[in-house]
Amino acid sequence: MSRDLSFSIGADVNFNRVSPKYGLKEVIGSLIILVPMIIVALVFAIIFTAEVPWLHAIWAVLVAFTVFIVIITLRQARAIGYAEREDDLLIRRGIMFHRATVVPYGRLQFVDVDSGPIDRMFGMATVKLHTASAATDATIPGLPRAEADRLRDSLAGLGQVNLAGL
Repeated sequence: MSRDLSFSIGADVNFNRVSPKYGLKEVIGSLIILVPMIIVALVFAIIFTAEVPWLHAIWAVLVAFTVFIVIITLRQARAIGYAEREDDLLIRRGIMFHRATVVPYGRLQFVDVDSGPIDRMFGMATVKLHTASAATDATIPGLPRAEADRLRDSLAGLGQVNLAGL
């Protein structure tokens, strides 16, 4: 079972960050959707500018929204971190709404490493921790593949050792 912490984590915890490529991958995913929308809005604004001059506002708002999304996505990617402590794994995320999840090693049932085609293109993977609690949101996205494999092996070993004590 994991516990969500509603208080600030002390400065004595050193968090490992995810790959900087993770933010880039997420930005590209957003741009794949938003850029065609901007192009369509711009084409309509140019074609129908005489009849409906306010159509220019639509593509301008879409451009502003895209810039906002890119900034927020990059900041969110930088805010993700994890710390391997003696008895548990601490995962943090969020820029406005901070979330810290603690997963005791003894509660781990299994650890997955997922890597889709885009992740593989960037050399990244996602580590997913599974516990008895269905509500556990214990994922660490955007890790370099070698670090994800190392973390999986380390967590699986620590889970076995701590499970034996239960």
